[in-house]
Amino acid sequence: MPSGVRLQRIANRFREELSEMLLREINDPRLKLIYVTDVKVDKELAYADVYVSAVEGVSRSKDVLAGLESASGFIRRTLASRIELRAFPRLRFHWDMTPEKADHIEKVLAELRNKK
Repeated sequence: MPSGVRLQRIANRFREELSEMLLREINDPRLKLIYVTDVKVDKELAYADVYVSAVEGVSRSKDVLAGLESASGFIRRTLASRIELRAFPRLRFHWDMTPEKADHIEKVLAELRNKK
């Protein structure tokens, strides 16, 4: 079983490579203007949970997740060729609400500042 530091390194490498693929190699229009916010790899290296978000927000979540699921075989094959692991994890894609929540909090704080 890999150590916590190794798991974090693997997750960071997944995020970097996947972000690069989304920018340069994947031509699906559903996957334009999205970004990988986080990747978490489980201890057994069986699954990698990939968290994504889009500039437009949650309104595109279903299209983006459908596009990622449709391209998951290509993404997994390509990542496996770039990242050497004995057993390559299966990818699970999730929508990350953090950017929308952070934006909402910023707006609330800005309103509070303006009221002073």
